[in-house]
Amino acid sequence: MGRSIDYGNLMHEAMRGLIRKVLDDVAENGLPGAHHFFITFDTSHPDAELADWLSDRYPGEMTVVMQHWYDNLDVGEDGFSVTLNFGDSPEPLYIPYDAIKTFVDPSVEFGLRFETQEEEETAPARTELAPAPAAGLPALKPEDKLPAETDAKKTDKKPQDAEIVSLDSFRK
Repeated sequence: MGRSIDYGNLMHEAMRGLIRKVLDDVAENGLPGAHHFFITFDTSHPDAELADWLSDRYPGEMTVVMQHWYDNLDVGEDGFSVTLNFGDSPEPLYIPYDAIKTFVDPSVEFGLRFETQEEEETAPARTELAPAPAAGLPALKPEDKLPAETDAKKTDKKPQDAEIVSLDSFRK
């Protein structure tokens, strides 16, 4: 068998396109309602641009929050730039889409998690469509209870369905 379809990378490309469309809309119209984003990215990515003190403090990855204060959001073909406030110090960042590890909008329990290249070499590539962890929280596994399910049991509300799509289920 010589050639095969690389569904894992195609899925990653499509999901990064979705992030671009969302950010493009936010750049044009602002964040609607309670929407906000936790974006974790690889600070050592060769095309990522951030202040030296930030890359020194976060040598592997960093999670930024786009919510109340952000400025100069410019969405491009390969990444986006934004100015964020770090302890009353505005800092410009450039984040390439392929440096993004997680993109989460907790207001609607939406999240994307991308496997890194090191992880892809040892495990099959997959993109999960489920709430991804915020900074410092453990990663969700498919068998873990999602926050909506836990809260729903406490309040007797019907749990919201969350779908986890693993590319492994399509492999032979």
